[in-house]
Amino acid sequence: MIRKYSHKDKPRLIELLRLNTPEYFDASEEKEFESYLNTEVEDYFVFLENSEIIGAGGINYFLTEKLARISWDIIHPKSQGKGIGKRLTEFRINQLKSHPEIEIIQVRTSQRVYKFYEKMGFELENTEKGFWAKNFDLYQMTLNNSN
Repeated sequence: MIRKYSHKDKPRLIELLRLNTPEYFDASEEKEFESYLNTEVEDYFVFLENSEIIGAGGINYFLTEKLARISWDIIHPKSQGKGIGKRLTEFRINQLKSHPEIEIIQVRTSQRVYKFYEKMGFELENTEKGFWAKNFDLYQMTLNNSN
């Protein structure tokens, strides 16, 4: 089940981030994630299995640029590779289909998972070494939001 994020979910999401550090996130990103959850959430969703949060991911909107950004995707390590990230990403892409003012869907990820988004149809736009942290490069990718 996928539902909207609630502030009561924050401790579990911090736990999921920590479970994915250092494999997919640098420890320095925890503060940024907390700040995001506190003040920057626009649309953020959690994925539940047996009433337990095992994944999450958001959408942020940049309407003047006709752009939406998929953000802060996190899946419990034991649930990775089971299609949960795909379902959560498809859910958000489908949410954006109802926003004709959004022309481009962007994701900013790292070299560690960009292949996942490539399989989802995103195309690599540019890279930047050490953007997120040491050994965590930026891979900026886009997908057209056409019906």
